[in-house]
Amino acid sequence: MKNAAIAGAAFTIVPRYVIGGKGHLAPSDKLFVAGIGAGGKGTSDIANFAKSGKAEIAFLCDVDDRRAETSRKNFPKAKYYKDYREMLDKEGKNFDAVSVSTPDHQHAVQALAAMQMGKHVYVQKPLTHDIYEARMLTEAAAKYKVVTQMGNQGSSGDGVRQMREWYNAGTIGDVTEVYCWTNRPVWPQGIPWPTKSAPIPKELDWDLWLGTAPKKDYVDKLVPFNWRGWWDYGTGALGDMACHIIEPPFRTLGLGYPSSVECSVGSVYVDEFKRGYFPDSCPPSSHVIMNFPGPGGKPDVKFHWMDGGIQPERPEELGPNEMMGDGGNGVIMVGSKGKMMCSTYGINPQLLPTSRTKEVNVPQTIARVPGGSETGHYFQWVEACIAGYGKMEVSSPFDIAGPMTESILMGNLAIRSYDIQKKRPGGRDDQFDYPGRFIKLLWDGPNMKITNFDEANQFVRRDYRDGWKMQGL
Repeated sequence: MKNAAIAGAAFTIVPRYVIGGKGHLAPSDKLFVAGIGAGGKGTSDIANFAKSGKAEIAFLCDVDDRRAETSRKNFPKAKYYKDYREMLDKEGKNFDAVSVSTPDHQHAVQALAAMQMGKHVYVQKPLTHDIYEARMLTEAAAKYKVVTQMGNQGSSGDGVRQMREWYNAGTIGDVTEVYCWTNRPVWPQGIPWPTKSAPIPKELDWDLWLGTAPKKDYVDKLVPFNWRGWWDYGTGALGDMACHIIEPPFRTLGLGYPSSVECSVGSVYVDEFKRGYFPDSCPPSSHVIMNFPGPGGKPDVKFHWMDGGIQPERPEELGPNEMMGDGGNGVIMVGSKGKMMCSTYGINPQLLPTSRTKEVNVPQTIARVPGGSETGHYFQWVEACIAGYGKMEVSSPFDIAGPMTESILMGNLAIRSYDIQKKRPGGRDDQFDYPGRFIKLLWDGPNMKITNFDEANQFVRRDYRDGWKMQGL
């Protein structure tokens, strides 16, 4: 190794990437991991990789020293960086895989940079901020032949597999309608961008945190959590929770690209007669409807997403005092012969009426992941990386996670199109039309294009700030 000090402090065995290049199995069966985003969810991601007993946390990277503090204490031998680009450039030969747990707007550039170096990647949900980015990461996984996994750990749970077995056995017939809902956001949305800037905390590199996003002054309370409600950085309630909630029906029904999307969006009132118009901010609530062509000759599926506390009508088969989903979140699939329901992550799958859950027995045809959504999702990725590309199955590889993320982000495209504002011809200065409202957007999935309202296509792919553009995105 180039850096003998690092070798002595952090490594006991040379990583397989150094020994024999991509795909070579090291004698140690150890995976050397670099974590981009060492705080928040990154803290638990990194810790869970280490719990496998087969992963060495070799490097840590975070733009905020405060957020990284716990991981740095847990892994004192891991060398620490603030700029992931510097870490990749200087240490690329000293690790095998990269974990990305950063705000949504940075996922794609960080993951792709690692993949282009031949590194396996684990990327937190949602996989990307934009539809185009999701497509590019999906294609990159195949091109660079690396093991990939998205951080929707429920995809490794028993619940999703149980629902697939019920459906495959014909228990509820053909599904024609799906309802998914969440009580999020639990952060501010539907508000104007603050007019007052705030001092940048000394531990935070604000320019690195902004990354691909437009240059703006730092504002109070944006970091570490409230960025989720701003389109420049986050993907709102849908981006935050849908990967955990939509996974069961998306996987169970084998859905592909939606053919159309429409929505209604909640708003706030700034005075007695005027609704707030805050296009920088995600709305406080929304109801998105996507139509999916039926896979394999099955009927088409109408897919509902609801957030901000909006919930579907209770099924008649559910008792008046029985919990729908887990209360704040859930899934209901409506079939020609029955219905089934689950909570977040696919937990607590039930047939409706719930008495059927114990009465109906179908053969177990899908292997369970040891450790499930708790630790199995992480251990599975570590072991698959050690085995090498194509040698082991993982629950949420990008060829599955990518298309699902695209569908989720289609909902956000509709939500953002809803607020496209145009001054009304001949009207007063405060009179506007909203041409994206009250229409159904038609989607050409293979070509990533809305075919009947071109202005919506600006949300398929965003422009990166100068200095952050990269080949492949």
